[in-house]
Amino acid sequence: MDKNNNKYIILYSTTIVIIVATLLTIVAVGLKPKQEYNKKVEKMQNILASINITSTPESAEKLFNNYIISSLTIDTKNNIINSSKAFDINIEIESKKAPEKRILPIFIAKTPDNKTKYILSLYGKGLWGPIWGYIALDDDKNTIYGTFFDHKSETPGLGAEINTIEFQKQFIGKKLFDDNLNFISIKTIKGGADKNNQHQVDAISGATITSNGVSDMLFSEIKLYELFLKSKN
Repeated sequence: MDKNNNKYIILYSTTIVIIVATLLTIVAVGLKPKQEYNKKVEKMQNILASINITSTPESAEKLFNNYIISSLTIDTKNNIINSSKAFDINIEIESKKAPEKRILPIFIAKTPDNKTKYILSLYGKGLWGPIWGYIALDDDKNTIYGTFFDHKSETPGLGAEINTIEFQKQFIGKKLFDDNLNFISIKTIKGGADKNNQHQVDAISGATITSNGVSDMLFSEIKLYELFLKSKN
């Protein structure tokens, strides 16, 4: 075949494209199990971080199995949903549903001091994209034991500060309910929180929208769990 012929050029180019596409598909399929495992491990690390357990990709699964003793899923009426596993719930997908159709994951942990903690999943909106995290509560289902927040595209040095220890440790010891069991949640305060207020933390300087996003996320997402938090079981 004449290599300068248009038919040859088209056939050659098509063959190369098919070969490259096939090789890329094989690589993608081969890497998928590893990618899924990495996502699983990262999720374990994030949940562990909410109860102040530091882990590595190598140690996460073992630590998770040590400290997370059980899990469940509920709806907003505190009905247990047995058909779903808490760890498999995609909170991003759930966040797009109407509240009454949401499936809410709960992780129950035993900390090194043998205390029970309840871990709730959170998902919200920052300045440039989604924010998410986990909040761990003492067995009174009111006092915050620890938090973990993260983001996809917030500004370094500003909104991205939500995933720093300095920002997250402010929430420890804060309360979700007032003395009359009214749900208040925690609000980030621009210019500085009242240190005696159990429902306030300092906002991130220069990141008002992201800070407000954290406040909105905490209120709207935890509100869905209110009946569970007020229950005795």
